[in-house]
Amino acid sequence: MPKLLIISVTCNQGSTGKIAEQVGIIMKEEGWDVYYAHGARRVSPSQLKTIPFSSVKTEYLHALKALLFNADGLGSTRETKKLIEQIKEIKPDVIHIHNIHGYYLNYKLLFEYLNSTNIPIVLTLHDCWNFTGHCAYFDFANCEKWKSCCYECPLIGFSYMSLIDRTKYNYGLKKRLFSNNNNMYIVPVSNWLGNLVEQSFLKGKSINVIHNGIDLNIFKPYPTENSDKIKILGVSNIWDKRKGLLDFYKLRESLPVNEFDIFLVGLSQKQIKELPIGIDGIERTSNQQELARIYSKADVLINPTYADNYPTVNLESIACGTPVITYRTGGSPESLSEATGIIVKQGDIKGLLEAIIKIKNNSDKSKFTPDVCRLHAKQNFDKNKCFREYSNLFKSLIK
Repeated sequence: MPKLLIISVTCNQGSTGKIAEQVGIIMKEEGWDVYYAHGARRVSPSQLKTIPFSSVKTEYLHALKALLFNADGLGSTRETKKLIEQIKEIKPDVIHIHNIHGYYLNYKLLFEYLNSTNIPIVLTLHDCWNFTGHCAYFDFANCEKWKSCCYECPLIGFSYMSLIDRTKYNYGLKKRLFSNNNNMYIVPVSNWLGNLVEQSFLKGKSINVIHNGIDLNIFKPYPTENSDKIKILGVSNIWDKRKGLLDFYKLRESLPVNEFDIFLVGLSQKQIKELPIGIDGIERTSNQQELARIYSKADVLINPTYADNYPTVNLESIACGTPVITYRTGGSPESLSEATGIIVKQGDIKGLLEAIIKIKNNSDKSKFTPDVCRLHAKQNFDKNKCFREYSNLFKSLIK
């Protein structure tokens, strides 16, 4: 029986954790022995053999080290040594790694060990962190230093904030460790990210884009009540400037309160208290059925993200029959078709307004309807089809 070891910062939580879980379940169904090593702060029940090698205390200490010394991914020494010993004991045929950053793992220790073995490594990239000296996304700063060497980072106080700049050291360390692994296969989850990888120091690796999928048995249209108002929805795990929270405030100022409702999911309690009149919100929900019903009630999802890869909220909304308006950011437009959404220039509030009105006044049954959206989701977002590509990759690596 072949063995698969998954390594992820979360366990069956958030988009990354759920992707890791679903890939593992597929491999388990195909007869593989699957282990899931993960961090400690965001954990949900799993159907796999879990290895919780970290702890909340050490992750907070790791986060402090990252803040003081720009050292995300370079703490958790004892925990990573423990993981390495478990890898030696399990003897996996393939290791599938998701986010390395997140204060739970020491990538230097891990890859110094992995580089001494012949174990095939599949590294799924959910952002740009693996080939930069600091940030997960560099869109805000329009920075291209990562193509040659990071230094004097313009985002040192913003993305994964740190008090000092060690981006040149971090960049060199990642380049040396990742480039020296001859058994590593890169899987970006969007074509946009795949194009960036081709311009980075990882360009010599085997690169295979695999788009994310979702559970279409959960994310589907649910019955809703008719309303005279147009319901506008925004969903995010964390709402901040990067996710476009302030753009919803500007949008609210431009829409009549008696004609349009705005509802946001994923806010903190403090953010909920500070919401302007005309915007309602709730905290993040881990109940996927509840979230699917919220999508179904909306007339349109707006995703005004300024830095993103292949956001799952787009897939979930379309699968529930709700069209999407998103900024032309990263891989966010890749999940939309002309019949299921509209793409707008970043920061263009007027463009958002025009897109909302276009969807509101649409009379073309081949666009923006629940049936059209649902069909698009079945053709493109079914997790069983999307994640089956990992199965094909894993099997090819052990032949």
